[in-house]
Amino acid sequence: MALQFITTPAGERMVVLPEAEFNRIAEAAEDAADRAAVERFSARLARGEEELIPAEFVNRMLDGENKIKVWREYRKLSLRDLAATVDISPAYLSQIESGKRDGTFETMKKIAAALRITVDDLA
Repeated sequence: MALQFITTPAGERMVVLPEAEFNRIAEAAEDAADRAAVERFSARLARGEEELIPAEFVNRMLDGENKIKVWREYRKLSLRDLAATVDISPAYLSQIESGKRDGTFETMKKIAAALRITVDDLA
């Protein structure tokens, strides 16, 4: 492959290369970034900082189902058990899960902690 070097009016040296070669380099860089992301995730998973959840639960969240309810059911907690852990009434938790009420930020932090997730996971 023949490379062509040019100098811009500002004195910066540039390389001109065939588009196919540029695309190959760009794809290789993307692949390397993807591999690095997988390695970081795998390391976090091995340390217990990440977890894999079944597609059934992910799909429910993607379909718009209340994330608290989905995470609660994934963690195999009853509504009463989660409410007791968070020190709120089951009725209040039910209203949050159904969208009839918004939980305060403090309540959402407690719910997230009880579900062993971050508040961002509920957003």
